[in-house]
Amino acid sequence: MNNKQRSAYLQALQFDNTFPIEKEAVDLWLCDLDNPFRWAVRPFLQVIFAVLLHLTWFFKRLPLPQFSAHKLLQVLICWFCKHFVSYEANMLILRHYATESNLLNFLALNSGKAPPALLRLYPKTIADMREDSFVKHDQELFRVFKELGYWHAPEQPISAKELNWSAWKKIDMAEFDVKKRPTQLMDFESAHALFMCLFCLLLTREEYRDAINGFNLDQSIALRLGEILDQPSYAEMAYNKYPLYLVGPWNLSQRFLMHGFFTEYLYAALEEQRQKRPLDGEG
Repeated sequence: MNNKQRSAYLQALQFDNTFPIEKEAVDLWLCDLDNPFRWAVRPFLQVIFAVLLHLTWFFKRLPLPQFSAHKLLQVLICWFCKHFVSYEANMLILRHYATESNLLNFLALNSGKAPPALLRLYPKTIADMREDSFVKHDQELFRVFKELGYWHAPEQPISAKELNWSAWKKIDMAEFDVKKRPTQLMDFESAHALFMCLFCLLLTREEYRDAINGFNLDQSIALRLGEILDQPSYAEMAYNKYPLYLVGPWNLSQRFLMHGFFTEYLYAALEEQRQKRPLDGEG
């Protein structure tokens, strides 16, 4: 849709760069908002999937033997993304892997400690996501926090020349390869409403509980990066907060979406810092 055909508010959003975010991400999100499926079908799907999710959550928390099917989960989600999820939503999903992997790798390398093994979750295609990436996406976050140990803020912010950007991978949209299909009608939020039910069913109750509470580490990531870079405003970008307070699946769609915005915001903020870094021989 041409931006002039959008509502006045959506037209304003295209030019609001108060929060750091790359134009490519904004364009993808605005196109996803243009999707008629989102406005006509999503409200009904959200009600149905919300009821199904809470029933599945209750079932999984009964005192029954736990089961999981990680491989089946990966195959089902990738198949659904390939055939039914919109091009824009798929691109946003691929971007999210890159944004979060970059943030965690940068944090690991600039924490003043021996860094843990770096994340390698940078899928370029839907098929790349089949290799346990959805489950590993959460587990790698927890691993990094555990292996970094207790956080001690640096006495002084790390100078621009001393920052380690060696693991940073700038997002190049041309590297992503998503084939457009006429059946790809489902918007980002509708797709997630379906996926969260699959996750709840095909993970153990502890795995799923951890996954939906892992969003709350957004605030911890923002605080740590803010202390490294002397940017206390980073904490304001985290919608999901207070990691010691565990929650259930209520309001999960919004919390997931805001987690995605958070990693986009911080990625763009750090990429701007990286672009400003002094080159060898300067300063």
